[in-house]
Amino acid sequence: MTTVTVGQVVAEVVGEGTAVVMIHGLGGTSNMFQPQMAALSAYRVIRLDLPGSGRSPRPIEPLTIELMSDAVIRAMAGMGVTSAHFVGHSMGTIVCQQIAATQPSLVASLALFGALAEPAEATRQGLANRARLARSGGIADIADQIVANAISAHTRETSPAAVAFVRESITRQDPESYARTCEALAKATAVDARRISAPTLLVTGDADTVNPQGVGQALADKIKGAVFSSLDRCGHWATVESPRESSQKLADFLRRVDR
Repeated sequence: MTTVTVGQVVAEVVGEGTAVVMIHGLGGTSNMFQPQMAALSAYRVIRLDLPGSGRSPRPIEPLTIELMSDAVIRAMAGMGVTSAHFVGHSMGTIVCQQIAATQPSLVASLALFGALAEPAEATRQGLANRARLARSGGIADIADQIVANAISAHTRETSPAAVAFVRESITRQDPESYARTCEALAKATAVDARRISAPTLLVTGDADTVNPQGVGQALADKIKGAVFSSLDRCGHWATVESPRESSQKLADFLRRVDR
């Protein structure tokens, strides 16, 4: 595995073959997709930390979904990637949709976990409040709220390692960068889903309270030919809460698309 910095993005790259680009959500990093790596051994897997998240530095310019999308597109050009399967989680699914709508030739397929088109009004307000809390030294409190609300009760009871992972992923974020990412997500607007022509899979946990199944299904209904699938007793952090099932659904989808 090699770690590369391309522009504003730090990426981990492993394997040979068709590229699979993996884009985390708010509070996530490339490690979000570690459980899927074994299932993707036949691909060149590129896992990104978005600008201002994980190991990627905070940009000087204001952080927006558009900036994140452009940074990913530029990183792909820098790595010589002309077409890839894109996998996103939560906020990362908005970045994926943006890229699919504006650079269709770059996107061979989309696999969207815990997807949304844009935040609901109440969510926008909540994200603004969360940004303030992060700046006032409350990142651990945010992590505890996310563990309590975004992970399913089943995961909390049966998978303490997944709970620890989510908490660590959030508490390790730079507070100011995390706050700016919250604000960027709060301002996100939906792309015109009719512009997305790539084969698309949407996967949402049946206990996802952040972006419930109805949100994913509504988005699937707007994207031509998209398939919606759910995960039992799984909350919002699907790739770590239901690692085996998430990996299976992703691998099966990529096999179908690659035929």
